[in-house]
Amino acid sequence: MSLRYPIIATTGSSGSGTTSVKNTFERIFRREGINAAFIEGDAFHRYDRAAMKRKVAEEAARGNPSFSHFGPDANLLDELEGVLKEFSQTGRGRTRQYVHNLQEQQIFGAPQGTFTPWEDFPDDCDLLFYEGLHGAFRSATHDIAQYADMKIGVVPVLNLEWIQKIHRDKETRGYSTEAVTDVILRRMSDYVHYICPQFTETDINFQRVPTVDTSNPFVARWIPTADESMVVIRFRSPRGIDFPYLLSMIHDSFMSRANSIVVPGGKMELAMQLILTPQILRLIDRKNRAV
Repeated sequence: MSLRYPIIATTGSSGSGTTSVKNTFERIFRREGINAAFIEGDAFHRYDRAAMKRKVAEEAARGNPSFSHFGPDANLLDELEGVLKEFSQTGRGRTRQYVHNLQEQQIFGAPQGTFTPWEDFPDDCDLLFYEGLHGAFRSATHDIAQYADMKIGVVPVLNLEWIQKIHRDKETRGYSTEAVTDVILRRMSDYVHYICPQFTETDINFQRVPTVDTSNPFVARWIPTADESMVVIRFRSPRGIDFPYLLSMIHDSFMSRANSIVVPGGKMELAMQLILTPQILRLIDRKNRAV
């Protein structure tokens, strides 16, 4: 953690909705005049798309059918931890982009499934925002979570997460349902061992729960809408959270536990704005006082 160079980390599985949460943070940063540097977790994958396919095949031939981007061996976690440490000390660092699709290929000028060159963060950034798979990761050899001053988990219930991933990968990346299903199955061991434990490290978790039948996510024709969902918001420490204010501002919300509030799915954006804006401003105030 850092007084002068704060870091916010949003972590969640592929298809969980971390990009939507990032968009909310961007709106807060823009409204409050905060200059943020950004890291997308996919930028720290160890392999590009073609090399990853070869590596998966090699691991399967060795008797390891579960090699995936969720696990540490498929990622440059040493480099990621080093960048976060450097930013927390100096406000500097570097990142790159992973090019997911044709639209990003046109934006970044690099082929789909490859990386752009490494680039330094802009000068005079107020904070660093990370969005990806490993923002609250801890293991015997890595402690990425220690550098984040605010850790956010995005964790839809599992069937909903799968529905979102299947629809996203089919529509934006051209994959078949069968191909996405194979990826989900291959990643399950790493999901249990490396993704789930991070959500005990996060300060706030946003978990979307559908109120419609998602029993078989592999044949679902559409993603449940916001109005067909509720969002459970869990605070690791409820101290300082003004729950009466939140309940008064978010219609039809209620508390399910002493550290959890439940809001209608359509009110998730409002809830995030009300909860996150004061916490971000506290980080900036703390930074300004340290300077």
